[in-house]
Amino acid sequence: MLASTDILTASFSSLIDGWFELDTWIVVTAALAAMACAIPGSFLVLRRQSMMGDALTHTVLPGIVAAFLLSHHLKSSGWIPVDPDDPHKAYDATTYTFMFIGALLTGVLTAILTEWVRRRGAVENSAALGVVYTSLFAIGLLTIRLAADSVHIDPDCVLYGNLESVWDGNQTPRAAWISGGCLFVNIALASCFFKELRISTFDPALATTLGIHATLIDYALMAVTAATAVAAFESVGNILVIAMLIVPAATAHLLTDRLWVMLILSTIIAAVSAALGHVMAISLPPMLMAPFAEHPLLSGVPVESLDASTSGMMAASAGAMFVAALLLAPRHGLFVRIGHRFRLAIRISAEDLLATLYRQDESSRDPTVFNGRPTLVQRFATWLLRRQRLVGDSSGRLELTEPGRHAARKLIRAHRLWESYMARHFDVPADHLHETAHKVEHFLDPELRDRLAQELDTPDTDPHGREIPED
Repeated sequence: MLASTDILTASFSSLIDGWFELDTWIVVTAALAAMACAIPGSFLVLRRQSMMGDALTHTVLPGIVAAFLLSHHLKSSGWIPVDPDDPHKAYDATTYTFMFIGALLTGVLTAILTEWVRRRGAVENSAALGVVYTSLFAIGLLTIRLAADSVHIDPDCVLYGNLESVWDGNQTPRAAWISGGCLFVNIALASCFFKELRISTFDPALATTLGIHATLIDYALMAVTAATAVAAFESVGNILVIAMLIVPAATAHLLTDRLWVMLILSTIIAAVSAALGHVMAISLPPMLMAPFAEHPLLSGVPVESLDASTSGMMAASAGAMFVAALLLAPRHGLFVRIGHRFRLAIRISAEDLLATLYRQDESSRDPTVFNGRPTLVQRFATWLLRRQRLVGDSSGRLELTEPGRHAARKLIRAHRLWESYMARHFDVPADHLHETAHKVEHFLDPELRDRLAQELDTPDTDPHGREIPED
């Protein structure tokens, strides 16, 4: 344990000592890109269009490549003026302008083509989307391979990003300006059109009746998502941007059911995933490879110099936070839901035991309380009833106490009232009434029991001739 603590302390110290200004700019740029992606991603998750986000990050590729090739052609033809002091300045500005336009057009084209394939091909939306995005992505990859040598397109940079070299050591990285500007625009659009986005997201039909063009908003969202993908293009790459679009939003959705809170949480989670991803990228490889420092494959390679891709670790850290939320979220977490179900099972089992003991006293016979060996839930139920002093032990058998008898009387009343209600209003055989009432009795509160009694003119007996007790 002490050795593990020493290793962690040493790793933390080396991380602090080895943190440079480049690391700060990497985290800032990655956080801005991830936060920009999280805003449209939240609406995609709520619209159940997460695959559309995946498709857009792939289908914008041919638009980006086409825009890049066009700008390269314009430069070669002399259409783009060149500044002698900075020959790449005008070219870079034109390239990014063309890339944004290409991404916007491709994003809208993806939505239109998907809808056209769905209608013409009479297939479901996911199948149409799969046809469109795989085809366009294949075209983009083919174009990259054909043009990579002539225009110096790095396929790895296109697919996986180039965060580690965003800063040249002199000024604010261009990728940070672009991602920051995209984040500002996304925040402004989400704020200005919050009402329209909310209504069209949760109820497109209602939005249309209120005069809001839901289809137009859908196309606009696709265009914004495509533009955001381009903004993150240089930072995290075309493939990993899907993680930044969907995972922070999905994590926030597990933590809250309010839209504005979800938007804030998703951006915070995105920023944390960027910072945590870079820390993991530079600290985990040395920690994991330290035991193998003497291995022949690492001969002559300092373990401290090992690192991993920041964009890849961003996706891993975002995925880790999603898993944590999936397990531990206060309302929708897996552990919480398991706990709720277990407590409900214990309550139902305890109430079944109370009803069984009441019927035992009613019939003056000694039935078996549990069929076979008691389950874990039944044992917990028995323990709970004893703790609440609703049952007690007498001569080696369970018996109802006075509070327990009162609670059991309410259950039996609910059961027999429901049997009477079913018998009066539905054509159900008498031997089928008990099973339904046995399930419903646990969820009839005093108000519903009184309404049932009023509806049935306060009957004294159920369809089987058994007395319906008072509360």
